Amino acid sequence: MAERRKTARARKTATRKPAARKKTGSARVRKARSESAARRKSPKRWSQRVTRESDALDLRHGVFTLRDPKRIAASLKRSAERSSRRKAGAYRSALSMLTFYINRAGKTLPKTQRDRLQRAKTELRRQFGRE
Repeated sequence: MAERRKTARARKTATRKPAARKKTGSARVRKARSESAARRKSPKRWSQRVTRESDALDLRHGVFTLRDPKRIAASLKRSAERSSRRKAGAYRSALSMLTFYINRAGKTLPKTQRDRLQRAKTELRRQFGRE
């Protein structure tokens, strides 16, 4: 008799084993475990690393938290023009870093800060003469 071949989904569910749950003793053990995990370098913060160690720009610390959009734009422009490692033009590098920061912050970025960074984009265009 010919044997019927299982579909991919059926093969996956047939071979899957139920996960065994570990029972941890007290809350103190769980706390100690979470603290050691927090000390390790987390790979989840890749966007923070890009902002800090980008090949394109050496940004001033806290540039995106400045209150004045003109100062944000001026700092990005200065960083982009001084950089010797960037692959694109100074304007494109500065604008892409600003856009990257806004996009990666997502919904956690407060509306006031988001508006300030959007105004910094406009100011960056003005400072580079690209209106």
